[in-house]
Amino acid sequence: MAVVISAVQPKSCAAKINLKAGDVLLTINGQEINDVLDYQFYATDVKLIVAYRDQNGKTHMAKVKKEEYDDFGIECDTYLMDKQRSCRNKCVFCFIDQLPKGLRDSLYFKDDDTRLSFLFGNYITLTNITQHEIDRIIKMKISPVNISVHTTNPELRVKMMNNKHAGEALKYLRQLADAGIAMNCQLVLCPGLNDGEELVRSMNDLAAFYPAVQSVACVPVGLTKYRSGLYELRPFTTDEAKAVVDEINRFGDMFEKQHGTRLFYPADEFFLKSKTPLPEYSYFGEYNQLENGVGMMTLLRHEFLSSLENLAESDQPVSVSIATGVAAYTFICGLVDELRKKWHNLNCSVYAIKNEFFGENITVSGLVTGTDLIAQLKGKELGDRLLFPSAMLRKEQDMFLDDVTPQKVEQELGIPVCHLPNDGYELLHAIVGRE
Repeated sequence: MAVVISAVQPKSCAAKINLKAGDVLLTINGQEINDVLDYQFYATDVKLIVAYRDQNGKTHMAKVKKEEYDDFGIECDTYLMDKQRSCRNKCVFCFIDQLPKGLRDSLYFKDDDTRLSFLFGNYITLTNITQHEIDRIIKMKISPVNISVHTTNPELRVKMMNNKHAGEALKYLRQLADAGIAMNCQLVLCPGLNDGEELVRSMNDLAAFYPAVQSVACVPVGLTKYRSGLYELRPFTTDEAKAVVDEINRFGDMFEKQHGTRLFYPADEFFLKSKTPLPEYSYFGEYNQLENGVGMMTLLRHEFLSSLENLAESDQPVSVSIATGVAAYTFICGLVDELRKKWHNLNCSVYAIKNEFFGENITVSGLVTGTDLIAQLKGKELGDRLLFPSAMLRKEQDMFLDDVTPQKVEQELGIPVCHLPNDGYELLHAIVGRE
């Protein structure tokens, strides 16, 4: 599919060869341009031979020379220069299938787009990809690719994804590994399905692709209260979560002795569910899986305590509050207690927000809604300002999952609010009121 141009930047290379909105970009240096990956890869050359079709259907060829780091200068209706690809699976654990009705339309779209894996770190299942696209990834050396594996048992993968091609798609792991394409993988673990012996199998199989596979996140299934008619799943018990952590650690200890990296990492939720102490800072290596909730709390603690070492003692009064998910409540309270040892007049209330919106099984901060935040904090002692993690907001940082805005929270609670990234330095300085 060729790329339709929606705008041309003034004085750009595209403008110099008379490209206009509505024209269709066909090839650059003889290579078909179908989407943003083709464009970014082939339009980087200094000397370009461009083929395009104008609005009258006439095809043109033009030569242009540009500076090495200049953009060619076209814009399209979408960032991908193409339609976003939706998921073909019906995974038994899919979170989107567990959403209530009435949310904004974009939340119900299931993406499984290889291009978004490279551009934005999204995870793909490899069931929505062709051999041609695998060959393109290898040719362009697109790396890393983030892959939702879940299990390396082909039959079980078909069952878990409700896609007859899900097991067959595992062949692409070998092709990518042989080509030296780096991969970050994830296993969404469901008790009784892909834990236990199946987890051991998956770890052994994925370890065989090292060093191309550079990290694997093991994440517990997230279950909302909206599962009527869906595959019967349940949360991990404390003992089951501990068994998962122990199994991953046994394998990780062995792998680290051989290769200097653990490779497999339980998500923070598994440590909390199993009541296992969080690991030390060195445990998570390069922290490649932060977006999956792997090592976020350990990193936050490390940064917070490092910043605290350089903080002078103070008797200055501070009154502030922090909202967090149920899972992280005790952890955040522990950090605040450490800060009180140096900041003697600190009045900091930490509130665990129960997830009434999605259900009590959802305890992570990133799925707390503005509705629950307002309902559970109204009338509480909040001090001079309220802090909460940016993970509660969508990427644009302008609204919660339920479309409530931070401004709405401010209005309802009557105090300023401040959302913070997962950064211990920023958290400490926000609590004490320093930039």
